[in-house]
Order: sequence, then structure tokens, then C-alpha cells
Amino acid sequence: MPEYPTVEACIGNTPLVRLQRLPGNTSNTVLAKLEGNNPAGSVKDRPALSMIAEAEARGDISPGDTLIEATSGNTGIALAMAAAVRGYPLTLIMPSHMSDERKQAMTAYGARLIEVSQEEGMEGARDLAMAMQSRGEGRVLDQFANPDNPLAHYRTTGPEIWSQTAGEVTHFVSSMGTTGTSMGCSAYLKEKNPDIQIVGLQPVEGSSIPGIRRWPEAYLPRIFDASRVDQVMDISQQESEHTMRRLAAEEGIFAGVSSGGSIAAALKLSQQLENATIVAIVCDRGDRYLSTGVFSPER
Repeated sequence: MPEYPTVEACIGNTPLVRLQRLPGNTSNTVLAKLEGNNPAGSVKDRPALSMIAEAEARGDISPGDTLIEATSGNTGIALAMAAAVRGYPLTLIMPSHMSDERKQAMTAYGARLIEVSQEEGMEGARDLAMAMQSRGEGRVLDQFANPDNPLAHYRTTGPEIWSQTAGEVTHFVSSMGTTGTSMGCSAYLKEKNPDIQIVGLQPVEGSSIPGIRRWPEAYLPRIFDASRVDQVMDISQQESEHTMRRLAAEEGIFAGVSSGGSIAAALKLSQQLENATIVAIVCDRGDRYLSTGVFSPER
């Protein structure tokens, strides 16, 4: 009888596809890594499984223990999926203004959801998670400080990009939230070729882009190492949403707002380069943003 995999075996090995129209007439190749193809729909499936599996392997947690995490959405959905697969109760803490689709996806996987106000934001969510842990209500995985977050990308995302481009990648672009994707991919890709340029994206002041942040110094993720990023680009909410809609309408890639920012940055780079191979992370799917109205025709 064949051995059938569980759903966690389907995480990773996502497609890398070429953009046909948005780059225009160029000698460059602009590629999109479609992380929405992961089982729970985002790039966060990788670190979610890694953080649980590695903690379990060390004996830090065992099935039945309650896990706690602060999230703006994608990590929470991914952790809810991974916790369901591995047998862990999960409490997620999230700012209230995030999309209904995200909230419903988390609870569909069986997670308990606690909301903080928009004013408290992710900083407040992170503070509450740590307070709950100190009261003995569960264990915080802490995606912002947990080395098993970038480890997932060092072990999987980076090697996939290197293999899929046959080592021809010259630039890697990713929006930065926890910064785990940028940190892990940078560590792997620069081992292969130190000349590969790592570009991180953050919102301009005043922009609200789900999943990425311009962190206050006190809340800067501990896994972040500025030396691993060659360039940080600011991206506006308007530009991210505009590129996100073009990505769907002109390339057939239905993705979220931070993915629009990542592609917008890749296109800006392409205008400055020749004969480059630019890989941008498309971190999730657009269907979890429909209730926000970002795809409405009048926008």
C-alpha cells in the first residue's frame, strides 16, 4: 500500500513564473514566486511549520500544549493550519481592522482569535501575547525573534529560487514584515553568490499595507540583520494596490497588497538594470482581501 503524505508535505516547491506584460520592453527577466500556492495560502506556511516542528524536535512543546502568536493575518492562518495538523490548540492575537477573510480563515482551522484595537496595532498584539505567556496561558512562538522563521527560508525558499533560476538570479525582492523571508533567503543566496542583491520593502510613512511594517526601533524584529539587506525601498499603499490590480488584470496573478508592493519594486529595479534576473515574492492570494474593497473597479 502506498504511503500518502499529509498536507504539511505540500508546503513549499511553489511555482516561479515570468511576468509577460508588466516589465515592458526590457532585457531583464522579472519572475514571481507564487507563495499563495502553499496549502494555507501564503509564504507564512513555511515558517509556521518550521517553528512548530523545530520546537517539537527540541522538546520545547508537545501536542496538546497551547500556542500563542500575535499576527496581522498570514502567519496566523498558516499557524492555525500547522497547529491543526500537529495537534496544538492555538490562540491568535490580531489588530481588529484586518480583513474578515483572514479572521474567518483562522477560526475555520480551529484557532481562538483575540482582537486588539487598530490603535494598539501589532505592537499591542505582541505585548498581549507576551503577557499571556507570563501568566502561564500558553507558549509564544514569537515569529519576530524566532530563528526557526528565517531557517525555513534558508532551507526551502532560497534553495528553490536558486534551483528554479539555474543560479541566474541577480536580485531578490521581498516585502518585510517579520523579515524572515528576506533574512533566510539572503543567507542562502549569498552563500551561493555574494553578488546577488537583496532588496527589502517597507511602507512609506502613513501607508497601511497588510503584512508589512515600518517598525518602531523598540519593536524591530530580533531576527532582522540589516547587513543581510543590500537595499531597502519605500513603497506606498497606493502604488502597491495599483500594481496588485494590474498583476491580476494583465498577468493573471491574483495576489495581495504586499505582493503588489514587491512587484512594483521589482519593476522599478528593472527600469534601472540590464540583463538581470529579478525574483519577487508574491506572498499570498488576493481572495483574502476582497472584503476590503481593494479590487473594486472604481478604485
